[in-house]
Amino acid sequence: MDTFSSLMHGFSVALTPLNLLWSLIGVTLGTAVGVLPGIGPALTVALLLPVTFNLDPTGSMIMFAGIYYGGMYGGSTTSILINTPGESATIVTALEGNKMARAGRGAAALATAAVGSFVAGTVGTVALTFLAPTMVKVALSFGPAEYFALMVLAFVAVTAVLGQSVLKGAAALGVGLALGLIGIDMQSGQARFTFGVPELLDGIDVVVVAVGLFAVGETMFMAVRHRFETEQMEAIKGSLWMSREDWKRSWKPWFRGSAIGFPLGALPAGGAEIGTFLSYLTEKKLSKKPEEFGNGAIEGVAGPEAANNASAAGTLVPLLSLGLPTTATAAILIAAFQQFGLNPGPQLFATQPDLVWGLIASLYIGNFMLLVLNLPLVGMWVRLLVIPKPLLYAGIMVFATLGTYTLNNSVVDLVLLYGIGVLGFFLRVIDVPLAPAVIGLILGPMAEQQFRRALSISQGDGSVFFTHPLSLCLLLLAAALLIGPPLWRLIRGRPEPKHAFHGED
Repeated sequence: MDTFSSLMHGFSVALTPLNLLWSLIGVTLGTAVGVLPGIGPALTVALLLPVTFNLDPTGSMIMFAGIYYGGMYGGSTTSILINTPGESATIVTALEGNKMARAGRGAAALATAAVGSFVAGTVGTVALTFLAPTMVKVALSFGPAEYFALMVLAFVAVTAVLGQSVLKGAAALGVGLALGLIGIDMQSGQARFTFGVPELLDGIDVVVVAVGLFAVGETMFMAVRHRFETEQMEAIKGSLWMSREDWKRSWKPWFRGSAIGFPLGALPAGGAEIGTFLSYLTEKKLSKKPEEFGNGAIEGVAGPEAANNASAAGTLVPLLSLGLPTTATAAILIAAFQQFGLNPGPQLFATQPDLVWGLIASLYIGNFMLLVLNLPLVGMWVRLLVIPKPLLYAGIMVFATLGTYTLNNSVVDLVLLYGIGVLGFFLRVIDVPLAPAVIGLILGPMAEQQFRRALSISQGDGSVFFTHPLSLCLLLLAAALLIGPPLWRLIRGRPEPKHAFHGED
């Protein structure tokens, strides 16, 4: 009951006219920047830090939280309509959402993403409110061996699920892992594969890779195909709202995605990416129509989008309770707290109850604002599909270039953007999935660091990954995902599909 009374006090703070205004500004800005490739919530919060220096801390943090939630909403729009993820966490959304858009069902995809985001955001915020102490204990139970096993599970999931060929998925993952090696070795402090370029010492920004592969590479591929093939994009069919069948197929993935995304968002090194991939895997395994996956299955949009937004609430658990950021945006939010002389952690709940509970209450309000803001805009967003293709391609390239350059104001980033874009184009030509490359870049350095840390603690004993029960369970689950399907087909006497483990289609 103490938590409930604290939450009610938080609503009394968040519902003041000024704080409502900050929340509205935050969710609107977040949605807008989420739509633009390369300009995510982390960058937006960072740009606004100097502007908010003299503002009220509670109002500023409410606005920043609105930007965070709004960015999760907006990132799905371009993923669905033009296959250009605004955020790395919306990569999975593009897999099925863009296929739905090409089949004339872009409005339904946007609607299920918006409603799913609202459901997951609300579920995640309720969990943040009442289950934070439990989630903190779970996070603290993870050591280096468990983190490494969790990332192995993510690697297996993306290679085994995203694409019809495991070898092609593994090849794309290898590209991402190789790109992740560039920069300074965290253990020894030595530069690796930088070729004397100072800008590469910090590694390649994941935004550069994501925008290069999905925006530049995809645009090149579509532009070339447009010259030789008839355009396959169909006009929007029927209502701009979800049908009864869409609701029936979406509501379970919304809640399953929420259940997957929230705890993974609360784990250090978890993030939204793992949750979205695991949600996609879960929906594909549970679907009564698995043949639709890869051709525009609405469950493949509903589940990952719910996981994406639930992870945002999960991220705030270790941030507020331990002062531990688990994403780039959370790290910037730490800087925002420190700007006002505040340090997130257990003492923050006692010393700044108005700020903490006002922030949590504002998440409920912001979720409702986002739903009201996004659903009427579905009709406007789908009009992106009727823009003449040369203008659309040119616009994507301009936004991708500007968004990437504003990351570090570096020409090297632009060279990398178009170099990776050309690589993405050739990968698309040979039908290699792109998502494993991005997840390899995101999780590869983390996996290496946790692997070496685990071996250092165990004095080189590799059995540490199998003697820890949680680590062993995660590794066994990864092995089951990898060898389970072909083994099951062998046991049932079914011939293995021609493309299952070969590079041919």
